[in-house]
Amino acid sequence: MPRNHLLSAAVAALFAGAPAWADEAYSVSEIIVTATRGIDGIEADKIGASVTVITPGDMAARQVRVVSDVLRDIPGFAVSRAGGVGGFTQVRVRGAESNHVLTLIDGIEAADPFQGEFDFGSLVADDVAKVEVLRGPQSALYGSDAIAGVINYITPTAAEAPGGRIRVEAGSQRSFGGAARWAQVLGPVDYVLNADVQRTGGYVTQTLPGGRRRTGSELQAFSGKAAWEVTSALKLRGVVRYTDTHAETNGSSFGRGQVDSFGSYSDITNLYWLGGADLKLMDGAWTHSASIQGVDADRDGFTGNRPASGDEGRRIKASYVTAYHLETRVLTHTLTGAVDWEKETYQNTSPPTSGADTTRRSIENLGVVGQYDLQLGDRAGIGGAVRHDDNAFFANATTWKAQGYYRVNDIIRLRAAAGTGIKNPGQTELFGFNATGPFPFRGNPNLKPEKSRGYEGGVDLSFWDGRATFGATYFHAKLKNEIFGFFGGTVPPGCPAPPAGTSTTCNRAFDSIQKGFELFGDVRLFNELRLSGSYTDLNARENGLQEIRRAPHIASANLTWTPLDGRATVNLNVRYNGAQLDSNFSGIAAPFPAGLPDVKLATGANAGRVILPAFTLVNLSASLDIDGHVEVFGRVENLTDEDYYEIFAFPSQPRAAYVGARVKF
Repeated sequence: MPRNHLLSAAVAALFAGAPAWADEAYSVSEIIVTATRGIDGIEADKIGASVTVITPGDMAARQVRVVSDVLRDIPGFAVSRAGGVGGFTQVRVRGAESNHVLTLIDGIEAADPFQGEFDFGSLVADDVAKVEVLRGPQSALYGSDAIAGVINYITPTAAEAPGGRIRVEAGSQRSFGGAARWAQVLGPVDYVLNADVQRTGGYVTQTLPGGRRRTGSELQAFSGKAAWEVTSALKLRGVVRYTDTHAETNGSSFGRGQVDSFGSYSDITNLYWLGGADLKLMDGAWTHSASIQGVDADRDGFTGNRPASGDEGRRIKASYVTAYHLETRVLTHTLTGAVDWEKETYQNTSPPTSGADTTRRSIENLGVVGQYDLQLGDRAGIGGAVRHDDNAFFANATTWKAQGYYRVNDIIRLRAAAGTGIKNPGQTELFGFNATGPFPFRGNPNLKPEKSRGYEGGVDLSFWDGRATFGATYFHAKLKNEIFGFFGGTVPPGCPAPPAGTSTTCNRAFDSIQKGFELFGDVRLFNELRLSGSYTDLNARENGLQEIRRAPHIASANLTWTPLDGRATVNLNVRYNGAQLDSNFSGIAAPFPAGLPDVKLATGANAGRVILPAFTLVNLSASLDIDGHVEVFGRVENLTDEDYYEIFAFPSQPRAAYVGARVKF
């Protein structure tokens, strides 16, 4: 089926024969499901670790279309995208690497098994959704990948957000977006169907003057979510999500940067699925949950309209979790146990001319978790978890975490958390990408997993009957065995010398340190006016040198006004990214061309790198609910037309405006 007919077909399928009714109420509780393996979750103010929730109201007010954009508003987060919408997008949390944060989509582990991390460039925002973020080491709950935290993107059930919604919008750069959602409760069955398409003609992304190729993209997402309450104690549930990303790219010419490369693009498809059963016994005191989930990820790159690269990754994971709640007067004990079995299979599918190792490989892992939480009424609480992973390829590993809080009074809450994390090497790091060609890159099958130990302490303040909240957190983490790419020069200690003229991967012989503090606040100035913001001061060092693409200073602020009894919404979003280092991977010599404004060569110990200038992005959005069923909206992104870079030599999006309408049933 042609791409441009997919949305209309999805809309027809969703709404054929559907009754027109809806209740838009979708209240987000303070229960955080990500902070525990048990199915009941835990209250946000009873967690010692740092947690942030981006609510559906936040998503709607900021008119989020790509999830990675709203992550920029979370303390400790640094986001970098290679070019425009659809480009490879990485998220770094508290100075850690981009593959050190675990990403879940409706509870499904979403990272590409081949890439070893999740590409946020493919995650479009559903019309109604929320994001839970848990910062700090979480491997004791989730195993490998959760060194720096967990991001859980959660779509609502039909009971939480019933009815139908259709959205269409258009704007700058020949952009078009559309979404359709239908959610209904039929007796014991709760089901949701959703479709979303974001398409843009893009903008010129060549670094040098004279560039004329616009690199556009098309992102599609189709999902379904269902639950069947068989009895009051037993519930069956399932999720399926399919994404298709087509992103045009420009090649990088060594010494010149991005150059027009007609016929160069990437096609990425991902299929996520989950099936599970939840059982509650003893009036809900004893819960059981069994699930099986999977990811099928395919990525293909084309140059001159011919296949140039490719990879496949498959994951299947089965889990069983049980939790027992025991209340004795003011004490509440929760004992949780979990078993996870996981198998990842991956293969490089690049054409023979690339010289790639196309061996198909699999790795199995068995993880066992024990978790205990104790609550002393609403005043204090402590908790901890231990996990042991038995891996078929790497050495077995044991990780732990501990957290606690104490409420001094109605104003002050103190909290602290500590733990360890682990990240296993990925396919490319172990076995390379190409053995021949102009820049051969060989892997290192003797790599050790990366290990981290971190802690944090913070305080939360609440004033004005809860209408004003503030918080501050200090964090510190130490990373051992950091994996890095060796591209020639003096062989570092502990790194086996690769064959002449080739590159490889190694473990660092020294530790990397990430530390800093986060400030955040939320103030309801008036019933119709709310101000929220965050600031992060980060010191991320590798052998004493500042890490790339992690600015020492990042801040965000949102001013939201909801006049006309809430029927209208105006949001002003300001995001500041301080000056940061990046690699000069294109080898462009100074003086840099006009297409790289204010970029400077780093000096001293950072010689060979570049300094990307600080930038401030301003976004303005507004919406008006006309009659409860029809809403019109518009937004301007990069209102001041800031000329900036998140990655060296990849121009970022100029000012863009969009208008649209939403119909609610």
